Amino acid sequence: MVDLLLLAATAACVCGMTWLALAMEPHWKQVRGGVPPARTVRALRVLGASSLFASLLFCLAADHASMASLVWVMLLAGAALAVAFTLSWRPRLLAPLIAWA
Repeated sequence: MVDLLLLAATAACVCGMTWLALAMEPHWKQVRGGVPPARTVRALRVLGASSLFASLLFCLAADHASMASLVWVMLLAGAALAVAFTLSWRPRLLAPLIAWA
């Protein structure tokens, strides 16, 4: 059960970081080309923040607060690094996360 919660926290964290990155014009251009509509930027920011908050809740459900906060901060760093490497290596791999846009 704990493993599934941590897996969900990791997935939510990576999705959240990706959506926050794609809310920025340079990263959007790397993945989709053009300029993102303002409405899409707002939606991506809300999705990103909500996903990171959900990641925190998954961590809190998996462990006690002091360990959960440590795991969450490490997930934030790891997810940011993974998204940054993906954007620099193969940015089109992130396109499925914004297929609705």
